[in-house]
Amino acid sequence: MAQKHRSPAGSGTIRKKTIVKNGKEYTSWEGRVTLGFDPLTGKQKQKSVSGKTQREVAQKIRELTTSIDKGIYREPVKMTVGQWLDIWLDQFVGSVKPRTIEAYDCSIRTHLKPAFGDVKLDALTAADIQKLYIALQRKEKPLSAKSIKNLHGVLHRALQQAVELGYLHSNPSDPCKLPRIEKKDIQPLDEEAIRRFLQAVQGRRYEYLYLVTLFTGMREGEVLGLKWENIDWENGTILIGQQLQRKHDGTGEYTLISPKNGKHRRITPAPFVLDVLRKQQELQAQWKRDAYELWEDDGFVFSDEVGHHLSCQTVYLHFKKIAAEIGCPKARFHDLRHSYAVASLQNGDDIKTVQENLGHHTAAFTLDVYGHVTQKMKRDSADRMQQFINSVRGKDSDSEDQ
Repeated sequence: MAQKHRSPAGSGTIRKKTIVKNGKEYTSWEGRVTLGFDPLTGKQKQKSVSGKTQREVAQKIRELTTSIDKGIYREPVKMTVGQWLDIWLDQFVGSVKPRTIEAYDCSIRTHLKPAFGDVKLDALTAADIQKLYIALQRKEKPLSAKSIKNLHGVLHRALQQAVELGYLHSNPSDPCKLPRIEKKDIQPLDEEAIRRFLQAVQGRRYEYLYLVTLFTGMREGEVLGLKWENIDWENGTILIGQQLQRKHDGTGEYTLISPKNGKHRRITPAPFVLDVLRKQQELQAQWKRDAYELWEDDGFVFSDEVGHHLSCQTVYLHFKKIAAEIGCPKARFHDLRHSYAVASLQNGDDIKTVQENLGHHTAAFTLDVYGHVTQKMKRDSADRMQQFINSVRGKDSDSEDQ
């Protein structure tokens, strides 16, 4: 039978254990220390220590209590990295967009679990993580530096949550070195290419959609998700309050979500854009009459002939065909957005206005993307500076230099 004994001062509760095995009596001592409560289950956590003598167990309890008081003790974690990633994804990702959760889930299933899903959470090291990043760069089809950075972001967030809950003393992904991301130059359409594009889209399917995108800088999902209720005809403004995104769950279905950065914005486009929208409204009214009972009014500005939203893939493929016709086969649909931004800057819009129209989080980000001015902008800048120099030196400055 186990007999309870009064513990030495400061040592906690210790008990003597006696068992009989093969007719022989064995005695040992056991002590228990309360560690706190499990943040997930709310249950009390206790640590047991044992020894041959009461004094030995008391010493172990004192050492354990001291480490707990100093905040340096960490209870060994039984769960694996894979188990923790499942818990984190289910309970701790917060109110992020469904597409973001899908991206997290894809990173976990494709890369993180196969690499160290069976590793004990508290046994994962920076070396393990760094080894994965290097391996992904050396594959036959290597992962890009940006993709590795995104993967690291998922893992780091999950492990940091484990630190905050007390499962880990520190985040093992902190010391890891990420590959350098080579910034690619944007490829906006120049003035001549825009002229050719405007001629090429005349009378084509999605003509009005392409024009609105080119002259507002809306993202693909934003222009596809635009609804008539978002247009204020009286004040000449457009509210960009949602975007249409395809789900990554294999169903092929689409859903409306908030704009990137989660911020709604109201833009004031050129009158030409509002004229284009009126033409689209007239075209859609004709489709509605032709479709009659088949028409399903979901309120989308850009729809098919029976009122359904458009497929981003279809719109993109049509754009690529037109881009090839005007001699810009590498142009992407997103380059229409870049073209709008560069044209805005070239025509004198301040960076803050461009940032707000594009829906960037900060003006600094806009500067980072479009800080490389085009040659025309450089020449215009040089001409303006020359005019200033001439004005401050006086009209006869050129003759004085001769």
